[in-house]
Amino acid sequence: MIETPFEETGEKKSLNFIEQIVQNDLKEGKNDGKIQTRFPPEPNGYLHIGHAKAICLDFGIAAKYGGVCNLRFDDTNPTKEDVEYVEAIKADIQWLGYQWGNEYYASDYFGPLWDFALRLIEEGKAYIDEQSSEEIARQKGTPTQPGINSPWRERPIAESLDLFRRMNTGEIAEGALVLRAKIDMASPNMHFRDPIIYRVVNHPHHRTGTAWKAYPMYDFAHGQSDFFEGVTHSLCTLEFVPHRPLYDLLVDWVKEGEDLNDHRPRQYEFNKLNLSYTLMSKRNLLILVKEGLVKGWDDPRMPTICGFRRRGYSPESIHKFIDKIGYTTYDALNEFALLESAVREDLNMRATRVSAVLNPVKLVLVNYPVGQNEEMEAVNNPERPEEGTHVIEFSRELWMEREDFMEKAPKKYFRMTPGQEVRLKNAYIVRCIGCVKDDSGQVIEVHAEYDPNTRSGMLEANRKVKGTLHWVSARHCIPAEVRLYDRLWKVENPRDELAALKEEQGLDSLAAMQELINPDSLHVSDCYVEKFAVGRPPLSYLQFQRIGYFNVDPDSTPEHPVFNRTVELKDTWGKINK
Repeated sequence: MIETPFEETGEKKSLNFIEQIVQNDLKEGKNDGKIQTRFPPEPNGYLHIGHAKAICLDFGIAAKYGGVCNLRFDDTNPTKEDVEYVEAIKADIQWLGYQWGNEYYASDYFGPLWDFALRLIEEGKAYIDEQSSEEIARQKGTPTQPGINSPWRERPIAESLDLFRRMNTGEIAEGALVLRAKIDMASPNMHFRDPIIYRVVNHPHHRTGTAWKAYPMYDFAHGQSDFFEGVTHSLCTLEFVPHRPLYDLLVDWVKEGEDLNDHRPRQYEFNKLNLSYTLMSKRNLLILVKEGLVKGWDDPRMPTICGFRRRGYSPESIHKFIDKIGYTTYDALNEFALLESAVREDLNMRATRVSAVLNPVKLVLVNYPVGQNEEMEAVNNPERPEEGTHVIEFSRELWMEREDFMEKAPKKYFRMTPGQEVRLKNAYIVRCIGCVKDDSGQVIEVHAEYDPNTRSGMLEANRKVKGTLHWVSARHCIPAEVRLYDRLWKVENPRDELAALKEEQGLDSLAAMQELINPDSLHVSDCYVEKFAVGRPPLSYLQFQRIGYFNVDPDSTPEHPVFNRTVELKDTWGKINK
């Protein structure tokens, strides 16, 4: 049995339609009251946030109803699969907070699947076809026109058996022969029109090496693997709805003559996770990586789980988002802003507050003693008082954000401007008295006077001022690198736009992507941070006060700190930092 990964909030939630199905199955005693799910990724790339939705459902259902969720790798296409992807998938699942009951591979069942295929040939339910894939596709017809029988459909059983065995010896070229199930070429369900169930792949497998040359197709391997493992609820996305009758038929065939009734896997479908300004096809993500359009699978602009992790998303924030959008039986495009709101909501509770200045201008407190410095107390997280405080150094010369100063400000400007008071967070109230400019007219110093009786904690510190600014001490801060990430794509629906570019302009995938990628998706700059932010472990969650949520990038070192912007703050940042 697995456990739920995160604490329950105590809030009573309505059941999604999958949970309702499971509860009804339990009431009816199906599968002897057993609940077993599986998460079956193909190890041909890194998982993306769409997979996270499936993971949360597969593992969450098992956890909620006292069952088991197994991890099964769909490794039936050796040309695209790699051990690197296997290990990455396992790491991502565990980061999301889950642990599988058993680890399986479709390749574990190559023997039983082969025997099943032999039996289908012997029973006249499968035959070897030696037509090209193009010929087979043409003969399948259309949804409104029946297909045409293959000229090899009535091939003698003995001949099909012999050719099938030869498919696995290495003597048959890829594409020369396939094994097709004999079902119904006139069926309104295109998947019933004699689907291909085995093909030749002359490429070493990452687990079985060169032991196999004939490999099962997904539709043939998937349902049977579910049956072999005792899966009760096979949860898939909506594109598998038309596959379900074939899934059920093959399960019937594998145990022909036996009464499966309430002891069989049942497939149920839910909607995919579609996000605006996001492309989640593994095939396209692989192009981005291989062509150097991003800096790897874990580039923080990628929609991969490892990319979100590196950017600073927490697993809890992803769970919050998936809870918000839920599970339905219709597809929809979810706004990326909804994901960001879930991230802010979560990071507000867990991020350590630090001070950093990204676009600095010198602030000189002209009446503060030269050479003096003080230690100010800063709260680590106002949402979690138990996390305590830390020290931030204060001195005569500070760095402040250039955007926080305006020489000639409008009436309702509450930041730094001549003649106006503001509070320096955790420190003093100061009054701006002017600025110094260079020959080009750019401000290079802002001058202010501090009130020594208004240090935070003093009685007079309660004097009302309308603006509070962050800062770092010029003598004590640390130079750092910040990576400011934005959307990777310029368009809301890159999948459809890519398809249109390919069709209308004849562009290949790479050229189409280059047309649509946001050239400003990454901006790297220098900044100053307080000492407390430096040396923290990689992926630590931080809030740069008044700027946004950041985390420590794995590239970061004590000598060269690097921070990734996870997400900007809401406009109501003042309420968060009271």
